[in-house]
Amino acid sequence: MKRSAESNSAAAKNREDEIHQILEILHKWGIHTLGQLVRLDKEQLRARLGPEAVRMWERANGQSNRPLKLVRQPESFEESFEFENEIATAEPLLFMLRRFLEQLSFRLSAIYLVTKELRLQITFSNKQHYERCFKIPQPTNDVDLLFQMLHTHLENFKSEYPITAVSLEAKPTKASQQQFGLFEIPLRDPNQLYETLARLIALLGSDRVGTPVLEETHRSDAFQIEPFSWEAGESAVPSGEPPDALRTAHTTIALRRFRPAVSASVFLSENIPAHLRSANVNGKVAQQSGPYRASGNWWDEKIWSRSEWDLQLENDILVRCHKNGEIWAIDGVYD
Repeated sequence: MKRSAESNSAAAKNREDEIHQILEILHKWGIHTLGQLVRLDKEQLRARLGPEAVRMWERANGQSNRPLKLVRQPESFEESFEFENEIATAEPLLFMLRRFLEQLSFRLSAIYLVTKELRLQITFSNKQHYERCFKIPQPTNDVDLLFQMLHTHLENFKSEYPITAVSLEAKPTKASQQQFGLFEIPLRDPNQLYETLARLIALLGSDRVGTPVLEETHRSDAFQIEPFSWEAGESAVPSGEPPDALRTAHTTIALRRFRPAVSASVFLSENIPAHLRSANVNGKVAQQSGPYRASGNWWDEKIWSRSEWDLQLENDILVRCHKNGEIWAIDGVYD
């Protein structure tokens, strides 16, 4: 594709240079108008200046036909309104948004498209703007369902300045037809899930709702929250192998973590834990394994270092604890 574009650009440059040379020659002949050009003999012009000059002569005589290419401008599905008086309550805003959705849904349905995304923009009296994008889990033109998404978000929306204008844009798409795999389970109601997530975000904040993803570090229990995705991605299970849920149970044990870690006091004997005391777990250490030392982020202010131990108490409770400096804490209990 890159070589083709370069060759087309070079051909256009060569043709432009050729036309420029022809015009210079015509000016030297005293040909400065279209009328003077059409009075020249076509065949003699071809013999002296070539086929490009003939094409110029034909266009000047109206003998050249160039088919027109119909180019459809991309249609914009956007509605906006400027309020005559500033508004400070949600009712007039929701009224206008409802009308916007009815008009947009009617236009999209007429050309067999559905809404996959809504972009809301609110303008305040201080000329500032608020924008929010609503991705529709299952594209639809259901006005009630789309309005419920906007209403849920605006229930807890607050602003110091009154509203002067509002606009709503719909991104169209074709109705989705997705076929899931044998071991994939589709959501029963993706839009209901989206509304639930919107309510949780309004109550807890966007940084506390999503999918936990482990960070690329050896620091224990380090993760970050990423936005929840309802789209079915590619299966990570190799071809020919059943998913984990269908495999036989493995023999490893699980660590039931305490969040946050429980503070503890550990008595040492020759630098080896001998007795553990905390609000949840107490007892004499029967066996121990460790220390497992780990550290990271030595290059910035988030530097960390810790020593981890696996301790089995006399009452057969197996715990994971760590030492950070001179402070001990229990990370969890093994099942």
